[in-house]
Order: sequence, then C-alpha cells, then structure tokens
Amino acid sequence: MLAIQQSHPFLPHRQAEPSGDHIGLGHLFAAAVVNRQFREMLLDDPETALQRGYLGQRFNLSREERQRLTSIRAQSLADLAKTITTS
Repeated sequence: MLAIQQSHPFLPHRQAEPSGDHIGLGHLFAAAVVNRQFREMLLDDPETALQRGYLGQRFNLSREERQRLTSIRAQSLADLAKTITTS
C-alpha cells in the first residue's frame, strides 16, 4: 500500500472536499503534469496556454490567478507552482 503525504503540492491539505478556491489552478497543474506539450506552452507562453486550454477544456481561474500566471517567467513547472503559491 502506498502512503500519500498530505504536503504534496497538488493535493488538498485536508480530507474535506475543496471549497471551490483554486480548483482551476489544480486542473491547470494536473494538465501540465500529464502533458509535456501543454507544460512547455504554459512555461513559454502562458497566455496562449490559458486561451487554448487542454483537451478542449478551459480553466476556471480568477482574474488575479490569470494575471499571476501570465506575469511569472518560470523555467520549470515546480518553479511555477512554488511562485504561484507564495505570491
């Protein structure tokens, strides 16, 4: 049996259902983790990545989340996630 640490950056920190905050960011990062092309587009041209979405689905992001994502220039997905969660 595998144990999942609660401190993983893509998992909720509690067992309860998410409140709706940041669900769009969770979907965005999940898409970036599983798809190399989308991840590279997100890092190189975040505005285009957000406009195109992933597999026909757009991400439900707040204006603030969208502005933060498009203003960050990260070299890796880990750097992007760290910057998004600390800004």
